[in-house]
Amino acid sequence: MKNIRIKYFYQLIASHLSILLIAFLILSLLFVRYVEDFAYEEKAQELESYGQKILEELESPRPGAGLQSYMSILDAQNINFIVFDQQSRILYPSTGNFPPVVLTQEEWNVIEQGDTLVVNRDVERFEYTVTFVALPYVENGRLIGGVLLASPISGTSEMISELNKSLLTTILIALAVALLLSLLLSKLHVSRLQRMQKAAAMISEGNYAVNLPESQFDEFGDLAKDFNKMANKLQQSNEEIDRLENRRRQFMADVSHEMRTPLTTIAGVIEGLRNHMIAEDQREKGIRLVSDETKRLMRLVNENLDYEKIRSNQVTLTKEEIEADELLEIIQEQLQMQAVEKGNVIEIETEPGQVIYGDMDRLIQVLTNIVKNSIQFTEKGRIVLKAFQEPQFMVIEVQDTGSGIDVDEIDLIWRRFYKADLSRGSGQFGLGLSIVKQLIALHDGDVRVESEKGKGTKFTIHLPHKGKLEEATEE
Repeated sequence: MKNIRIKYFYQLIASHLSILLIAFLILSLLFVRYVEDFAYEEKAQELESYGQKILEELESPRPGAGLQSYMSILDAQNINFIVFDQQSRILYPSTGNFPPVVLTQEEWNVIEQGDTLVVNRDVERFEYTVTFVALPYVENGRLIGGVLLASPISGTSEMISELNKSLLTTILIALAVALLLSLLLSKLHVSRLQRMQKAAAMISEGNYAVNLPESQFDEFGDLAKDFNKMANKLQQSNEEIDRLENRRRQFMADVSHEMRTPLTTIAGVIEGLRNHMIAEDQREKGIRLVSDETKRLMRLVNENLDYEKIRSNQVTLTKEEIEADELLEIIQEQLQMQAVEKGNVIEIETEPGQVIYGDMDRLIQVLTNIVKNSIQFTEKGRIVLKAFQEPQFMVIEVQDTGSGIDVDEIDLIWRRFYKADLSRGSGQFGLGLSIVKQLIALHDGDVRVESEKGKGTKFTIHLPHKGKLEEATEE
């Protein structure tokens, strides 16, 4: 069986109108019932008031003339009255076509107790439906009978009928207005849903540039706000995926480019050795060249693995307090030979007792990469290593007198595989400074570069003190 599908627009209209119809029906019934009871009660009170005056007239010395005048007045208002005894015989008027008084025992009990009997609607004892009241007639403390006044309810019924007609007209007008308002409100709600549906369709097609109007008025506004947040996060995620894909492609291109030269060299030397195309006195040089290029490839692989581990937070730091002069002396000893080969000298300027808080091995890796960079771009110059204390940080500086870096290139040196001087970068892969940036960030510090072309470069590292770092972690 095919599922029945009803548009939300029609569901809203049906729900609005059904609620209004039920509310109108209940209110109309209650209102008509209230008006009807009120009309009959008013009529009964009017009859009772006339009955009290008739009883007063019966107590006068000559009641006949007064009763006659009352009869004329009540006839004009279509009200009949009689005076009857306990045997239901009519005492006054002596003539007339008023039917015999037939009261039930319960009704007689009300009169005998001295209370007024009120019957709003009676359709059996009279020729037409009437409202009547019966008041007890007491003379000298003895119950004589009663005074009964009756009035046809036709006037009251006509009034109620007119009221019902007016009420029906009002209901129809109200329903028409309600239908119009329901159409407008339903269209408003459905249009908001349609905007969300259109936005969802755009997102499903890969277009995340959607912005629904937000408001604090109702849940639709909250939903639009959450929808915009979702679209924004999807946009950011999509951009991040694109960036990662571009980075992956760039990485593959860079690695392929960097590996092509050493692999070509290795393949050429091996082919020359195999075919005896290299002279005997050059073979040792060729083997050394193959060894150097192989080590270069190994460095490339190791640096890439190290970079990825650092970038993906797979590196765990083992922090400790390190003597600054000890750390700088290790760097000096490890790289002194490379510096001498280019006519450079590595100097240390620090005061004893200066303490650096960090991972010893990783800080050695950081400073080794920076100093190697300085050695590469400095010839017959000085490379100065400094460490000094500031209130918030421990500062390490590496300053050289090398060729320097162009101002436009300073922000680019942290990029992966970037080389500031391609003509002099055959031994480096452009990963060292990227690793430096990541490792310093893991230490909750920062690294800055100041350079001027032809006058040298200064790297400045700020590492927080142990106490300051713990306070920041607690906060």
